[in-house]
Parts: sequence; structure tokens; C-alpha cells
Amino acid sequence: MNKKASLGSLFTKGVIILSGCAFLSSTPGLAYAAQVQSSQTQSTTQARKKIIVQTSRQVGFKDKSAGTGSKTNSMSLNPSLFQRKAPDELMLDSDANLDYRVAQGCLRRNFNEDSLPASVGIDNRQFAEFFKNQTKTFFDHMRGDCIPYAVAFGSRNRFDSLSIMNGPIQDSKTEVWTFTPSAVGGFLIQQDYLKDESKRLSEIRIPLRDVLYDTRKVSDQLPVELVWELNSLIKQIYPEENNSLENTNSVVRLIVDFGDRERWAQIWAAEIIDPTTKDVYANAFWMERNDIPGGFFTGTGESLERFFWTNPLSYRRISRGVGMVRASSSKRSKNPASTVPTQASATKQRYRAHMGIDYAAPIGTPIFSVANGKVVHIGFSGAFGNLIVLEHPGNYHTYYAHLSSYNVELELGNEVRRGLEIGYVGTTGRSTGPHLHFELRKNGIYVDPYGSKTQLDLWSMRDNESGQLTREMLLLGSPIKPN
Repeated sequence: MNKKASLGSLFTKGVIILSGCAFLSSTPGLAYAAQVQSSQTQSTTQARKKIIVQTSRQVGFKDKSAGTGSKTNSMSLNPSLFQRKAPDELMLDSDANLDYRVAQGCLRRNFNEDSLPASVGIDNRQFAEFFKNQTKTFFDHMRGDCIPYAVAFGSRNRFDSLSIMNGPIQDSKTEVWTFTPSAVGGFLIQQDYLKDESKRLSEIRIPLRDVLYDTRKVSDQLPVELVWELNSLIKQIYPEENNSLENTNSVVRLIVDFGDRERWAQIWAAEIIDPTTKDVYANAFWMERNDIPGGFFTGTGESLERFFWTNPLSYRRISRGVGMVRASSSKRSKNPASTVPTQASATKQRYRAHMGIDYAAPIGTPIFSVANGKVVHIGFSGAFGNLIVLEHPGNYHTYYAHLSSYNVELELGNEVRRGLEIGYVGTTGRSTGPHLHFELRKNGIYVDPYGSKTQLDLWSMRDNESGQLTREMLLLGSPIKPN
């Protein structure tokens, strides 16, 4: 069974406390330390070798094909992929936290450190008492003159999570404690440590201008499937108020897991920073999930996933969206002498529903998988023409139609990573010009990804995930300056 990168592979629990009841684990915590430039280069080179030698196939997918079926008849393997279901059948059972927000900083130390929750805006007397009783040993390990924190709130200013670090120093003695409300009442504590045991995490710095404009230089340092993802990520978080940053010495700081045979390569943190002043202009952190595809969130709690799921290629324009389109034309009078149409002979026009987004682009334009998934169809399929269907966790499917050709190494059953080049724009099937017809379906029902009311669990922070983000912000982000 194919293993995926999971939260447990990065953050190992130390002590978990539920309203005063302790559960012990002897497993060591997170191990990551910033490396000097020479060791960064060495570890990066070693990690890349693991990826290059693991297979002669293109990096980005794993072959899970059973060897049966073919690209031309794969449609018969799962007819349900081609059934049309009414949009009103869709039930999006999402516990999305739509008012989710995050704040972070580094509080100056004083003699009343157990009042920290109130200082960062948490108005919860029960938690304040719990925090005071549980953090006595934590503050004994403090270093530096301020306490780094990241705190998250939900709707109605509800406390969602609080992470604190024992000083603005990132080394083998760094520890982070994360507090979250428990679903059964009380609160949970999770302890994480920055130690050498997480050597697969590498820190890489790439000039911002290279990320924005020169993918060849980026591909020298990252696996090919991460290049598209990084470019898309940075374009989203690039601050508009500083639109000349690419002309400065600004860099993109990355924390990357280069992966291995059983685990995808993954960007875990990305920041746009000034290497001189250490100012962080923008950042994003990866959230791993078990039941649905993971996603990127900014340090303020904003989801970046809708963009990824609606940009499978570099397109010129959206030539057609969701709605009714002309299906056929016309029954005119058979009398050539008649120049005035009568009621009986007038043009009759029929319309059909267009469920998908059409992206106009030149033939041959590369198309990328929008998320990790599995190839469940690859082949010709009537009006779709050459079609690829990917299955994603959470019973999501994405459809890529009218292709001119496919990635030559892609086969039915392959597991693919987000950012893999899976095919190329064409005009096969029922198509009036070169474009990609793209669909996103949930439980077999089409979802309009541009709909103003469309809110998927893919694109939102869920209540039980908050602690992961605040924890990563402190462990993987640049050290926070004092408030």
C-alpha cells in the first residue's frame, strides 16, 4: 500500500493532556534545524539523488496499474464516471470554518507569563486557568527576550488553537506547545521539538525573480512537479503593495521534503523574505489531510486551494463557463422562394447544459494535475474526445477533455502528484477549437468551482485542523520579531 506524507511523519507527539489527564509517548518530536549554506547544498543534492534514481519514469507519479485494460477502452471500467447527475443532488457536508483567522507575534517577557492567553486575545477563563496550571515547566525552558506565538480564532471569536515556542531561537533545544479545545470538553496539549532527526527537511533559498520568471533555474533545485506548484503558490501570496519586490534581493525561503520511493516530495513552507532585514512579506504552509487532499494556507489563515483547483494550465482566457449553450440549429422553410419565415418555419434552437470550464489555449499547451490523485480513465470518450479522469481523496474527480495527447508514461492506475504534466491541449471530440474542458465533480455531481456560493472542504480550514497550522508556523517559519 502506497504511503503518503502525513502529519505524523513530521510532528511526533510528546505529551498530550486532556483536562489534566496525561497520555505519554516515548517517540521523539520534530527534528529540523536551519542549515548553513554549504550543508544546504549538500543535503539538497543528496535528497535529489534519491528522487532521480528511484525510477526511470518521469518524477510525479507512481505506477499502480494492474496491467489490465487499455487506454482506449478504460471507459468501460467505470461507467459511473460518465453519468450525469442533477446539481441539486449535491450535498456538501463541510465543517468549514469560514471565519477562521490567525495572528502571530513575539510577546515581550514579563513576570506574569501565565496571562499570555489574554494578552493575545483569548477570552476564555477556563482555558486561562488550564494554561496557567500546565505551563509552569514550559516557561522554565525559555530563552531570549520574547515568546513566539501563533493563535487562531473561529466564528464569533472562538478560540481554536494556540501555539507557543520557548524563545525566538530555532535549534535542537527548541520546543513548541500547542493548545486546542477538545471535542469532549477540556483542552489538549501537544509538544513538538526541533531536533536533528528530521534531516529530510531541507531549507532552500531561491531568488524571487527566478521563481516568477525563470523556471529553469528553479528546476535545478526542485523536483519537476514542485516547480509548477511553487510558481502558482508564489504568484498567489506575492504582495500587490510591493509589486517591485522582484527587482530587489528578495528571496523565496522554502522548507522542502524531497520524498522517497514511498512518499511524495512536498513543499511544507514558503516565505518571501528580505534576507538583509529578515522581514517576511508573505508566507504559506502546507496542511496534510487524511480524508481529503491537503492544501496551502497563509499565515493569516487564508486558503489558497481554490486557485490550484481552477488553474490546470496556463490559459489565454476562459472561453466558456457553466450554463446553457446552443446544441443544434434549425429547421427552416423548404420553399426557396420564401424569404419571410413563418411561425412554422422559423428557426428553432435547442440548448443543453454546459457543465464545465473551457480554457482556451494553443494546441500542445501542457496540462497539470490540480491535486494528488489516481488515473481512473485515460482514453477517447465520445464528445469528451481524448480524456483523462483523476480520482482524489474525499470522492472528488477531475476531468481533462479534448486533449491532443497524453503524457506518454501515464497509464490507467497510476498515482499522480499535483503539478505532474498529464496531457496537452487539443480539439478532439465535440470541440470547436483548441481548449481544455475541465470539470470538478464531488460524489459524481458537477461542482462549479467559480460559483460564488461554492465552498468545499478542500478550500477551508476545518475546526480540528487549526492546531496543525499554528504549530507549523512556529516550527517551519522564520523566527518572529518581538511585538
